[in-house]
Amino acid sequence: MGDTVRRYREHWADEMDGSLLYRALAERSEGEQREIFLELARAEERHAAHWAKKLVEAGEHEPRPEDHRPSPRTRLLVWMVRQLGARAMLPVVERTEVADASHYDREPEARPSMAVDERIHARVVASLSPARLSPAGVRTRILRGERWHRADASGSLRAAVFGANDGLVSNLALVMGVAGSQAQGRFVLLAGVAGLLAGAFSMGAGEYVSVRSQRELFEREIALEAEEIEAMPDEEENELALIYRAKGIPREEAEVLARRIMADPAHALDTKAREELGLNPEELGSPWGAAVASFLSFALGAAVPVIPYAVASGAAAFLAAVAAAAVVLFGVGAAVALLAGRPMARGGLRQVAIGALAAAITFGIGRAIGVSVS
Repeated sequence: MGDTVRRYREHWADEMDGSLLYRALAERSEGEQREIFLELARAEERHAAHWAKKLVEAGEHEPRPEDHRPSPRTRLLVWMVRQLGARAMLPVVERTEVADASHYDREPEARPSMAVDERIHARVVASLSPARLSPAGVRTRILRGERWHRADASGSLRAAVFGANDGLVSNLALVMGVAGSQAQGRFVLLAGVAGLLAGAFSMGAGEYVSVRSQRELFEREIALEAEEIEAMPDEEENELALIYRAKGIPREEAEVLARRIMADPAHALDTKAREELGLNPEELGSPWGAAVASFLSFALGAAVPVIPYAVASGAAAFLAAVAAAAVVLFGVGAAVALLAGRPMARGGLRQVAIGALAAAITFGIGRAIGVSVS
């Protein structure tokens, strides 16, 4: 019981800290922004009231707002807001909210809506941040909004390029290390094939687990959002209107827009998932697709330095493996540079240099070990 009471008190104090910070931001703001900060403060106070009730149920005295002693961190932030203004401190508050967005994900005594509220606060503050009004911030919102600009649209290509690069560099280093030990060609081939299979299966399995876990988390959040839309439609409508107001839409228009969206449950869920959770329900990712793509891209890259040893031996196989790897490394580096909007030649040469360094180091280690053993 002692640990439970301590946890309740910590949650209550955290929520009171949040309310204090938002009210300080409201003091240094005006108009619509001030109203938004006050609404966020009231939301934190509702959360605090929940923990105060839990403390009473546990046999403790109900904490009062005047009993609250802000944490040193909150006192510093409030002081900085009052000295520098809300606009200057919004990026700091945004980072704080993002870090605390998952605060209640593993707290069984929190109401389900509280975890969602924390994420909403992070997104609302992010929408108010002056960085979002800069040219770079506007560009970021455009990239997120236009599907053909988004990283998701080129995600498969990026995964394939980087997977092939990983396979090529890692297996090239392995093959060069075994070749440096002056082992016979068949041993180099065996090591290369073993490295290819081990790496490809590891990459595929890791990608499957990663995407599967991420998809299950996203599906859980969407399911939770659907439950809240059904159980608390008015609160969800107010939250959606608040997000639109934070983006600059006038209050009356934001409320009308939110009301129209919430009138259709399916449309409301899709919109809430995008606006509150930052998710596209149609693009949660396929675990098997990601695993197969990762396996194949790694295997293709890893096969480059191995194939010469399958058709030749000795110096001819060694030189062919080095030449083939250099050509493909240049192509991979150029492709990465193209995706990043940088000069392709520079990207290709840089990748060749990285691969050559890795191969030279392992070749030297293999030669040293081979000589010492002999």
